[in-house]
Amino acid sequence: MLTKIIEFSLVNRGLVIILTLLMAASGLYSALHLPIDAVPDMTNVQVQVVTDAGSLSPVEVERYVTYPVENTMGGLPDVEELRSVSKFGISVVTIVFQEGTDIYRARQLVTERLGDAAANIPPGYGTPTVGPLTTALGEILQFEVRSDRHSPMELRTMLEWEISPKLRQVRGVTEINTHGGFYKTYEVQPDPDRMTSYGISMELLFQRLQANNSTSGGGYVIHHGEQRFIRGVSLLENESDIESVVIRREPDGNPILLSDIAKVSIEPMTRQGAVTRDGRGEVVTGLVMMLIGENSREVVESAKARLKEIEVTLPQGVRLEVTYDRAALIGRTLKTVLTNLTEGGMLVIVVLLLMLGNLRAGIIVALAIPLSMLFATNVMAFTGVTASLMSLGAIDFGLIVDSSVIMVENCIRKLSHDNGDAKHEDVIRDAAVEVRKPTMFGELIIAVVFLPILLLEGTEGKLFRPMALTVLFALGGSMILSLSFMPAMASIFLPRKMKEEDVFLVRVVKFFYEPLVRRAIKHPFVTVAMALTVFAMSLPMGRHLGAEFMPRLEEGDLLVEALRLPSATLEGSIEMSTQIENILKKYPEVKTVFSKTGRPEIANDVMGVHQTDVWVLLNPVHDWPGHKTRDQLIEQMSEEL
Repeated sequence: MLTKIIEFSLVNRGLVIILTLLMAASGLYSALHLPIDAVPDMTNVQVQVVTDAGSLSPVEVERYVTYPVENTMGGLPDVEELRSVSKFGISVVTIVFQEGTDIYRARQLVTERLGDAAANIPPGYGTPTVGPLTTALGEILQFEVRSDRHSPMELRTMLEWEISPKLRQVRGVTEINTHGGFYKTYEVQPDPDRMTSYGISMELLFQRLQANNSTSGGGYVIHHGEQRFIRGVSLLENESDIESVVIRREPDGNPILLSDIAKVSIEPMTRQGAVTRDGRGEVVTGLVMMLIGENSREVVESAKARLKEIEVTLPQGVRLEVTYDRAALIGRTLKTVLTNLTEGGMLVIVVLLLMLGNLRAGIIVALAIPLSMLFATNVMAFTGVTASLMSLGAIDFGLIVDSSVIMVENCIRKLSHDNGDAKHEDVIRDAAVEVRKPTMFGELIIAVVFLPILLLEGTEGKLFRPMALTVLFALGGSMILSLSFMPAMASIFLPRKMKEEDVFLVRVVKFFYEPLVRRAIKHPFVTVAMALTVFAMSLPMGRHLGAEFMPRLEEGDLLVEALRLPSATLEGSIEMSTQIENILKKYPEVKTVFSKTGRPEIANDVMGVHQTDVWVLLNPVHDWPGHKTRDQLIEQMSEEL
């Protein structure tokens, strides 16, 4: 079969080259639209059920909210793990499904049982909802809503009602998580003495408020030949409307208004989190959460473009400033990968040109590098493998060009030894057929090494499987090219008459290598004994080598975790985070500092008010004054903090 592939490629050289160019064009398109992230997403298949439990304590949340939800979700199929967190006013139940379970099927199974879970929760204790369809890497963009003319409550209201709905329309955005500021509420403060004197109970007060804040339809009437709809509108719009609600009437018909027994004011809702920045106090932020499986780079760019469109529609003086951008990290990752790939590819090409001693042969072999990469991007796009630092950085160009080097070098040898009796294509064919099995087995042996990685499960599998698949895709492309494209190119560009001779570097290597080989063959027992001795000496050294689960990823920024006693107040944590920001902002290497204390309304990571994450965004290293390293900066900051 391999012989027929080679013969077909030589007979239809033009077709093979055209198909290769089409593959390369498709690979380039796939590379430009391939989902890219800094690291593979290692999140397992999980669905979160979040319940806002109002002002319940952790004990009541666990007993009356979390337990009913856990009990209802426990019998779902393919569930691997069920865990929960119960804190003041919130319950988060995480249902982990077996690997391979479709995330939409898992969410459907959970949604089907939400009704049963809600029925088991006492009235008024909260309604369980399914969390956003995102992952641990879904937080891709954070922005601040700034203004010197508006209060934090007004900014929060703009974010909730004007900015977030428009951002949710961006393709790939699943939710906008608001954090910081004050959530606007209308607070009714009853006067117990007045309520007692009028004989009004709290239950009646609740009923009247609820009944006077609704709307209804009344059908329609025919008026002068036109159909006109009847609407009953009694929605409350401001404090005056609330104060004018009639609670009941006296026997003489005089109404008792809400203003007679209570005060109405605009107050912030009780909160369990806040955001501060650069030591200037509290700010209002929005966090864009990406839909699972989307291209983070494209979603970030689309969200940033939409923010610019929204900003011009906001009141004068309101600005939207991006504080965290995943695209910056992805850009640095791409730059690192492309730099390494380019430098490695150029080094391989130079070595090929120097060692083969033939410019045409070196160029033909060097084409295997970009073509194999483009073949791999095609398969990655088809199979849904995300490009990352782990996957792209694992490609070894030496492995990719190995089969092509053997193929082209044997063609040169055959052409140089041919006496001119056979046709040019026949010589290329014989040379390619002669090494077809060694090259194929060499590629297969390398591929077998990566197969065990594909069998990894859990977090290890999600982390290393894309790396193994990318290498296997590139090796597969290299093998196909060595059997088709390389013979076709050799038959076109390699001349009929060639002279095989060693280049200078090869002659130098042979000068030292040949005597060593002769001595090794002459004394086989000594050679084997020396090899075993070196191996035995290396074993103790291997025990002292460091080991880690994955290489350290330098994102370019820092994260400081600040913890206080669990009984700490939100105001005390805000004061502490502001002090930390003032200290860190003095460093010229720091671009901006913002702190997240507690939890937002959509809480995937449930934090208490005693927990603060301080994000320290740094300037580019080349802009740092002096010659301070990252570790030195961290040590200096830690000492001062």
